[in-house]
Amino acid sequence: MQAELQGALRKMRVGLDQGVAQYELVCGDQTLALNTLLGRQVRLRHLGEINCIHCGRKTKKSFNQGYCYPCFTKLAECDSCIVSPEKCHYHLGTCRDPAWGEQYCFQSHIVYLANSSGIKVGITRGTQVPTRWIDQGAVQALPILRVDSRYQSGLVEHLFKAEVADKTNWRKMLKGEVEALDLKAERDRLFDVIAAPLGEVERQFGLQAIQRLDAEELQIDYPVLNYPLKVSSLNLDKTPEVGGQLQGIKGQYLILDSGVINLRKFTAYQVEFSSE
Repeated sequence: MQAELQGALRKMRVGLDQGVAQYELVCGDQTLALNTLLGRQVRLRHLGEINCIHCGRKTKKSFNQGYCYPCFTKLAECDSCIVSPEKCHYHLGTCRDPAWGEQYCFQSHIVYLANSSGIKVGITRGTQVPTRWIDQGAVQALPILRVDSRYQSGLVEHLFKAEVADKTNWRKMLKGEVEALDLKAERDRLFDVIAAPLGEVERQFGLQAIQRLDAEELQIDYPVLNYPLKVSSLNLDKTPEVGGQLQGIKGQYLILDSGVINLRKFTAYQVEFSSE
């Protein structure tokens, strides 16, 4: 095999071309198109070092997908409200970095329904469409609301979570066992179910802040030759070198004939990637 990339691993860069997800491997400032490598032998080798994606400090363990522990405990982008935006505490004056919050949280967000392993609800910044859906391995996605801030999107998402999941069953997603859904019908049903509490949020922030969307559903295909019958997870912490024939790419996973690996999990790991 010939080494093609070496550097700090990042989540794969994704795009959409005629409905098919396109992937690029990112190592430091180097990128490599992956779709063209389907069916070829590839290898990923951890070089034994992890460097924080924020400060560059060498760390024995990666926290929150790429941070050292000090950055994990101090940065706004690592706070608990990023995972649970309805817990935003900016208004209390306790935001870890108000300037960061104003830039990333006080902007338009989309509340959406997606089908990655069954119906789920989620939120994303408007600028992250359709990246967010591809990262989750969604085969269908439908924007249903546009809101003015991340906090508002969290409040609305919390209402939907009482009726539908907000997590992906990654094993089911990687097996390709996903039945098609009528997301518009699900949207209408859910709007009816949560009409009263959603109306309260709309009255609190105003109809201009919580806008219902009449968007078209997006369908996404993935570059996969064969889905695994049994999902076996590969881990660079346990096995520093993994490899096999590249059978597919979905979400942030490489599907090899030897197992699957979530590249996002190993963000900031110094690696070498090679293929033949």
